[in-house]
Amino acid sequence: MTAIGEALDGRTSLLPVPADDPDQSAATARALRAGEPIDDAVAAVLSTSGTTGTPKGAMLTAAALLASAEATHERLGGPGRWLLALPAYHVAGFQVLVRSVVAGSTPVAVAAGAGAAELAVAIEAMGSGRRYASLVAIQLDKALGDARATAALASLDAILIGGGPMPASVAEKAAAAGLPVTRTYGMSETAGGCVYDGVPLRGVRVALDEAGRISLGGPTVASGYRNPVDPDPFTSPGWFRTDDIGAVNDSGVLRVLGRVDDAISTGGLTVLPALVEAVVATHPAVADCAVFGVSDERLGQRVVAAVVLLDGATITLPELRSHVAAALSPTAAPREVHVVGELPRRGIGKVDRRELIRRFGEED
Repeated sequence: MTAIGEALDGRTSLLPVPADDPDQSAATARALRAGEPIDDAVAAVLSTSGTTGTPKGAMLTAAALLASAEATHERLGGPGRWLLALPAYHVAGFQVLVRSVVAGSTPVAVAAGAGAAELAVAIEAMGSGRRYASLVAIQLDKALGDARATAALASLDAILIGGGPMPASVAEKAAAAGLPVTRTYGMSETAGGCVYDGVPLRGVRVALDEAGRISLGGPTVASGYRNPVDPDPFTSPGWFRTDDIGAVNDSGVLRVLGRVDDAISTGGLTVLPALVEAVVATHPAVADCAVFGVSDERLGQRVVAAVVLLDGATITLPELRSHVAAALSPTAAPREVHVVGELPRRGIGKVDRRELIRRFGEED
């Protein structure tokens, strides 16, 4: 916490790395030029995309980190005590530390892979007053299987869920249990979540180009990458061009439809996996799912679904195709379905579509 305070005061610059993985830590430090001079305004360099290629380091100023923390507290109803349940080298965990410094409190820490019982004990140890947690959907789902952990989560003032979409089945269970869940959208380049339940935080701006690609602007945007990339997604000062596609409704609420590089080109048409996943997840047999494209000689790519089934449930390809086609179109309906015990994940819980493509594309 002292180091965070010094970074926010401009006395040092931090490069958080995973202490339990020396090889990854060393590789990240080399890639992000640890020890080399850096602009005095940079408070922290947060690694991003290190699991899928060369890490990029988002350079965040103290002003950006503080703008994010203060806008978050404003949206949630005021400063409070935080549960630290995500690694501090990821932006979500790092921002818990920043918010705690701003609030003048000490977070209660629990390991990211902690069981439901440990999570419940940690929340109960947070004491009185306003209390918050920042989790990913897989952590929330695990906790919802335990009555004590569910009750502990329900006692919080807000639970931020980020790191990727939340499956419909998890959202339904959370709502039924009365959990105060807020879905967040953002990334390391925007100092973490900057759009809550589709509504931008104070000062944050959202712009869409003709193809629906999302750009985020405002005081929380990083000043650039420590190791610049081409083309530069920091299109102008205070703006970051994301890899996501979205839509904004008449009320100004943003809906993220999927990533540009996840889009499936099948039979000359484009299918966004996130839209298909949202429908597949509503099938009564499905507990979790991922949709992706694999090479197809006739179609270019074909739509494939990997599903985790509820205990005792079964599913067939024809019924899944009918279920999806009724809500979207036959083009979006999966042409293959694979039942898996669990979905491969990377980082703090994002589905690893590349691994699914490797696994099921190579089978053919």
